[in-house]
Amino acid sequence: MLSALGLARAIEDGELTPAQAVDLCADAIAKRESEVGAFVTLDIETARKAAQTPGLKDKPLRGLPVALKDIFDTADMPTEYGSPIYAGYRPKADASLVALIRRNGGTFLGKTVTTEFAHLDPGKTRNPRNLAHTPGGSSSGSAAGVAAGFFPIATGTQTGGSVIRPAAYCGVIGYKPTFGDFSRVGIKMQCHSLDTLGLMARTLDDIALFRGAVLKLPPVKIDRSPLDRRGARPRIGFCRTPIWDEASPDTKVMLEKTVSKLADKGASVVDVAFAAPFADILDDHGAITNYEGTRNYADERLRNPDKVSKELMGGAMKRGLEVSFGRYVAAQRKSTAFRAHVDSLFDKVDVLVCPSAPGEAPAGVEFTGDPRFNSIWTLAGTPCVTLPVGTGAKGLPLGLQLVGLRHEDDRLLSTAAWVAAHLD
Repeated sequence: MLSALGLARAIEDGELTPAQAVDLCADAIAKRESEVGAFVTLDIETARKAAQTPGLKDKPLRGLPVALKDIFDTADMPTEYGSPIYAGYRPKADASLVALIRRNGGTFLGKTVTTEFAHLDPGKTRNPRNLAHTPGGSSSGSAAGVAAGFFPIATGTQTGGSVIRPAAYCGVIGYKPTFGDFSRVGIKMQCHSLDTLGLMARTLDDIALFRGAVLKLPPVKIDRSPLDRRGARPRIGFCRTPIWDEASPDTKVMLEKTVSKLADKGASVVDVAFAAPFADILDDHGAITNYEGTRNYADERLRNPDKVSKELMGGAMKRGLEVSFGRYVAAQRKSTAFRAHVDSLFDKVDVLVCPSAPGEAPAGVEFTGDPRFNSIWTLAGTPCVTLPVGTGAKGLPLGLQLVGLRHEDDRLLSTAAWVAAHLD
């Protein structure tokens, strides 16, 4: 499977039609979907028809095949949010991002598997790198489908670690934009203070192409030789985070070797740590997500409690009811201070590097993995990218997470491209 940018160029040059791009995806899906289980809704015939719409090749996305996490409302396909409560549910309108993708020439193949309400209870999807392991969550099908070559790009959402973690587990590029850059109108809201829409793709150029199209930005060209604000070499902050000891030994070794290699390649590398008052910031993330999620899912838990998983009802929702309004307000105030503190770290560096996940994808499909190495940055509202960097002890992908300053996503993508180019 070509990258999204590669397909777009082939379509633009007349070497491939949008319908033929759909056929390439259909062939890959036919070979492995039965074992990977990336889709909850798949409609190749409708995609083929849509790909024959006149003028697609002149639009920014050139008719590219796109997959949507099944938490985005779609007017022409069911949207079930990973829950039996919404089996067969047909929204009346597209989510904002879905409408913008259509407008800019994307062709939808179907809806990918999400965990229940984008929380923790897993779906059927397996990791295409090793079917005995989880693909991560909650954007399980999107990450697995890109990794399996079913489609070049897919949407996801992240409240804790639901874009970066599964992308890392499946060995693909994951991108969480600055909070709020992509409109959240028309998604099933879990946590209004944190829910962030994101993307999975095969290359950073694919991310830049898609981001530029839906945000109506000038053509985004990734600069693989970024300079910092002083016109000098890239400045990288090695941020182990307060939970560094929870990373696996192979993840720690990978991070340490990577920053050493980047220093040898010309980057300026310094250690960066959070100020002492933010050592327990993950507790505040938990207070906010549990408090808001329990109340945002009030109808589901009160009217259909028997159709909500025991994990969600007895776990996050129960904890959310125990969070007082005063504790929630305190967490919100602290998160505001934390965002300002994280912003200040970029006075001395251009990008932070840290783990994308504790380690390789866990065995089995019952547990989608620990999201906390991502939750920190979701709370900070920062743009994040994960790059696949080698494998761990079990031969599964490891990820390097890069974090940028809020609203400097282009700079993050360019610096990430420089990092990727200098890892060989």
